[in-house]
Amino acid sequence: MFTLLHSDPRFYLINKHPGVSFHREGEEDGLLDVVRAGLQDEALWPVHRLDRITSGLILLARSSSVASQLGAAFAEHAVEKYYLALSDRKPQKKQGLIKGDMEKGRGGAWRLLPTLQNPAITQFFSFSVQPGLRLFLLRPRSGKTHQLRVAMKSQSAPILGDSLYGGSAADRGYLHAYALRFTLDGEAFSFVCPPDQGAHFLSPALLDCLQREAAQPWALPWPRV
Repeated sequence: MFTLLHSDPRFYLINKHPGVSFHREGEEDGLLDVVRAGLQDEALWPVHRLDRITSGLILLARSSSVASQLGAAFAEHAVEKYYLALSDRKPQKKQGLIKGDMEKGRGGAWRLLPTLQNPAITQFFSFSVQPGLRLFLLRPRSGKTHQLRVAMKSQSAPILGDSLYGGSAADRGYLHAYALRFTLDGEAFSFVCPPDQGAHFLSPALLDCLQREAAQPWALPWPRV
C-alpha cells in the first residue's frame, strides 16, 4: 500500500500506491492505519491527502507541533506540489493556466465553472510521449477536491483510467504526486518520486520524456498565475 521514501525525526515521506483509500472503508484499512502498523509508529498526523486513484508523495508529521507547521504551510500554499498525469486525448491547449470556481455535480464528481469567486488554479505543461499518449505536468496553486481531475476534464483530456471524469479504461488511474518542495524549521527540502506502478508510466518512452522534460519541475518557466 505504500513505500517509505524518507525518514526524518519530524516527518515521514511515503509513496502511496494507487487504488489505496486514505480513510478506512468498511473492513478495508485506510492508508494511515497501514502506515502506522508498518512503521510501528502510532504518533502520526496527516497534513494533506491524495485521492484513491492517485499515487505518490505524502508527508506524515510525527508530532502535533510539526503537523501544525506543515498544515499551515499547505493551507498558505507555501508547499510546492507537482503532479504527473496521462491522457490519451488531445487537450484544448498544450500549456497554460486552468482557472475557475468548482461546483459539486452528480455521482461524486465536480465541474469547473467560468466564474472566479474562489477559483481552483492549476498551471500545466504537456508533452507528447507517443502517438495517442500525452504527459501532463500539473502544479496546483489551490487545494480543491478533485481539482486536477476536473482541470484535465475541462481541457477535454480526462486522465487515463479516471472513469469518474470520462477517462479511457486503463490498469490504474494515471495521476501521480511527483514532487514536493517545502521549508521546515528553516531547512529546505526537495523530493522527486517518479511513478513505479502502471504499464504506461513505466514505458521507456514515458520515462525518457519525464527525464528530458521534467526532472526538476520547479525549474520550468511556469505560466504566470
